[in-house]
Amino acid sequence: MTWGILEDNHMDLVPGTACMNDQSDVPHEYDQVPRAVLKHGTGRLAHVILVPQPTDSPNDPLNWSTWKKDGILLIVGFSAAVVGAFGPMLSPGFVEIAAEMNISVNTLSQATAWLIMTIGLSLFIMNPLAKVWGRRPVYIIAIVIMFACSIWGAFAKNYDSFLASRVVSGFGMAPYEVLVQCTIGDLYFVHERATRIALWNLFLLCGITGGSLVSGYIIEDIGWKWTFGICAVLFGVFIFLVILFVPETAYIRPPLQSRFVGTPVLASEVEKEKSDLPQKELTTTASHTPTTEPKEPYLRTLRFMTGRKYSTAPFWKILVRPAVIFWYPAVLWAFLIYGVTLTWIVVFSVVNAAIFTVAPYNFTVSQVGLISISPFIMTIIGEVIAGPLNDYICLWLAKKNHGIYEPEFRLVLMVPVFILGVAGFFGFGATVHFQTHWIGPVLTFGLANMSMAFANGCVFGYVIDSYEDLTEEGIVPFPLAPFTLSTLANKYAAFVAINARNLLTFGLTYFVNDWLAKDGVLQVFNVLGGTFVAVTGLTLPLWIFGKKLRSAVARNKFLVGFMRD
Repeated sequence: MTWGILEDNHMDLVPGTACMNDQSDVPHEYDQVPRAVLKHGTGRLAHVILVPQPTDSPNDPLNWSTWKKDGILLIVGFSAAVVGAFGPMLSPGFVEIAAEMNISVNTLSQATAWLIMTIGLSLFIMNPLAKVWGRRPVYIIAIVIMFACSIWGAFAKNYDSFLASRVVSGFGMAPYEVLVQCTIGDLYFVHERATRIALWNLFLLCGITGGSLVSGYIIEDIGWKWTFGICAVLFGVFIFLVILFVPETAYIRPPLQSRFVGTPVLASEVEKEKSDLPQKELTTTASHTPTTEPKEPYLRTLRFMTGRKYSTAPFWKILVRPAVIFWYPAVLWAFLIYGVTLTWIVVFSVVNAAIFTVAPYNFTVSQVGLISISPFIMTIIGEVIAGPLNDYICLWLAKKNHGIYEPEFRLVLMVPVFILGVAGFFGFGATVHFQTHWIGPVLTFGLANMSMAFANGCVFGYVIDSYEDLTEEGIVPFPLAPFTLSTLANKYAAFVAINARNLLTFGLTYFVNDWLAKDGVLQVFNVLGGTFVAVTGLTLPLWIFGKKLRSAVARNKFLVGFMRD
């Protein structure tokens, strides 16, 4: 038992568990490919085995230069920030815009609900397309849709046209809910991912919060339609950046053991700490033949798509798989944590105008937008701390665990998630109900967002690390394979957790203003806070039984067979 994590008695190697350090007392299963022939990190991370193992090809995204990888991440990250702002950017002006359109505030908020519903439904199309055809064509289609819908929204003459533009834009927003994590997995090794995921979350959440901050002034000074106009300009720039500087990042690597067969390795190099035998040559069980693949010229990387080569599964199976994987324990937990936390935060943006434009606060539209300064700053602080801290904790715990990494190590940061969320959700309802100084609800709004910043790394990290043993490439025997992010968990598990959250958000956003008017802010946020406490409490049994649950899933022959191409 490792710090309360129950061991499994059915499998010698549970999927998700992996060796990350060159320790002398690792399990014998790790000797299938001698560690001496595996590629390692550099500098202070020279002891860390690179997971996943890159090929020798210059076209393997894992082998691209750091500046090229980070450049791609910045482009899709900035795009995600504007996409994040596109949804709630009208919220500071809900009262004013509803009056201009001669509709109720709740009707206007329902437009946001329908936008979220479209995102959820369109993911069932966009995700399979990205899985079969690659990331690049989906990114390009999505950014073009956002550009067109921004122009449409700016010239909408009535509510019906406005609503239609919002609904269609959901098809463009959807890929940025899932594909950025996929891209991070395509480009970075496992010990680098949490920091990059935190950076993506920083872009996305700052877009959501910072967008309202800026849009409040735009709405008040030059009109709400200019929020769409400015987005159109930004998306127009992003079209060129994506086409020119975001190549296809999906890449098919041959099974790891086939890259090392026949490589002679000295016994002293394979097991210096364990072997007392004299030095002699051994033959490994796996192939290391240097690649002769030439580097792709830049112009060739600009093609729209590289062909249908990333999955051989029937399209119907790709569509059905999310419904199956939803019931995987880690995915169900991820949906509850991510869904509840982010949905409740979306509620803030929907109700802020109704709360702060009336007594005792009587804020103007721009002042309602300024409320977003708190979550904006708190999100930045949270992401700056959470990402590197998540990576550090995982590496430190793996070292203390004799070099063996468990996905449950990702769950440690759920402690600050719980503390921040309780203070944020319960605190907001109480401060508004008792009419404290405005700094009370504004600060607690920020704390709730900060909890989301910590939660993202836990949720996506745990889901991705837990179920990647069911890989599309069939890399099951080698213990490092579970970390390949081009595999099942990233394409399905994270997708399901996010998509289910969209459906939850749609339901609550659709009627929350009516609920608020009927029961009051204290009761509404007490219910939200109580639900948050209940779902975060599920982390404790997941910590204890998570390894056994991963084993149970891996031993289910139907699931293993159905989830492979």
